[in-house]
Amino acid sequence: MLIELLLAVTFAIALIIFLVPDAVAARLAAVLSLLPIGLSALLWLGFTGTGNALLGGQIAHVTDVRWLTLSGYELYWFVGVDGISLPLVVLTTVLTTLAIMSAWTPIDNRQSEFYGLMLFMEAALLGVFTALDFFVWFVFWEAVLVPMYLLIGIWGGPERRYAAIKFFVYTNVASLVMFIAFIAMVFSMGDAVGTFRLPAIAEAVRAGAIGPVGMLAPGMVELVVFVAIFIGFAVKVPVAPLHTWLPDAHVQAPTPVSVMLAGVLLKMGTYALLRFNFTMFPDAAVTLAVPIAAVAVISVIYGALLALAQTDLKRVVAYSSVSSMGYVILGLVAYTSFGIGGATFQMVAHGLISGLMFMAVGVIYNVTHTREIAQMSGVTDRLPVAAWIFVAGAFGYMGLPLMAGFAAEFFIFKGAFASTVSPLMPLFTALAMFGIVIVAGYLLFAMQRSLFGPFSVSGLEDLERAARHDVAPMMVLLALIIVLGVAPEIIFGMIQDAVQPLLPGGMS
Repeated sequence: MLIELLLAVTFAIALIIFLVPDAVAARLAAVLSLLPIGLSALLWLGFTGTGNALLGGQIAHVTDVRWLTLSGYELYWFVGVDGISLPLVVLTTVLTTLAIMSAWTPIDNRQSEFYGLMLFMEAALLGVFTALDFFVWFVFWEAVLVPMYLLIGIWGGPERRYAAIKFFVYTNVASLVMFIAFIAMVFSMGDAVGTFRLPAIAEAVRAGAIGPVGMLAPGMVELVVFVAIFIGFAVKVPVAPLHTWLPDAHVQAPTPVSVMLAGVLLKMGTYALLRFNFTMFPDAAVTLAVPIAAVAVISVIYGALLALAQTDLKRVVAYSSVSSMGYVILGLVAYTSFGIGGATFQMVAHGLISGLMFMAVGVIYNVTHTREIAQMSGVTDRLPVAAWIFVAGAFGYMGLPLMAGFAAEFFIFKGAFASTVSPLMPLFTALAMFGIVIVAGYLLFAMQRSLFGPFSVSGLEDLERAARHDVAPMMVLLALIIVLGVAPEIIFGMIQDAVQPLLPGGMS
């Protein structure tokens, strides 16, 4: 019942923060958010799972209780974690607390509502990563959209309403496409499946239980469902060309919301792709390996080129997320232990690094009141700690050895080069590796223009030092990035154990 306790405590904390006065909301939210971290640590320490939760593995901290019957289908309260979901649960709790601390400076109105929504979003995210019944999972999946929409739409920048509506429409339509395709697939299997438990559905799909739908043969139904679900989740990742909502959302969102959006919400899409597409439909994924790998490479290169063209420091970091998520897709479609394992590791690594980068940009903006690269230089002279942490995070993005980004990219490239899903995989991998050069180019250019050289900020002759509570979360994230870079086995061992059952015969 530890997962239920984690969810209940997080929801309860959110309700408490909604009700307290603004004067105490910020500090109280930070203190109480330590409770979910503690409970996620207990999940980690008590983890006994083996294998994959959807493919007959031993699920840790499992609760499996019949809930109700809907049109002949049994619905269950079915939650648990394996080596794929547990690292994302811990990432969510840690990043939420640090994001709340980073909000102390920029958020000065309606604080109880802001922090309450942040904690409500945390609870919904935890539900996404722990639910193993489709309907329970889908409720949590949709619940995440509401607080994110409000956080952008109320506390965002001048174009916040446009960005919030665009985010909501894009992601909600994508969810609808995914939902219709999935339900149609379940109905096509007839009596082979009488439940929405994800392990039962995964087993039935992999056993060939999908039936015809209308004039479509079972094989074609599987391909259509795979593509529809892939598109639904690809919008959330996002991959090019379905990414256009992301830069607007990031630019308009306040810093802590951008931290959560890049650090955790994007991982909902990649996590769902892994759980649904690449776990349930290995044959379809292998059949479509070339176009999927092409999409991955396009996302890597196109996202990096768009980042290179930006003049807003926050947009640079936003477009870099599109590029980084391309690596995740490449690792997933490789269908090797290191490929899928590296993709999962990249979810965690990118969550930490992107969170750090957005925090650093936020600290610089709080002090300089600008994100335009051309309007500032020599910021390191007046904000040395924040600026050098930004530099460290940038090198983490570039894949500097002994940092989490290097480990993730190494695992992905190793797995992708060894892939047998297509003879073109080495070519796609080589093209994706070229993206690292572009990443280094735009990050070094942005840092050289804004952080170094003689001090100058448009409209300001002097700067105050960044507050300690703004710098402290960045130092924690930097420490975690280095720890996972030095000792990736901390999470990579359990990830590989959960990934191994996914691999089709003959792949390793």
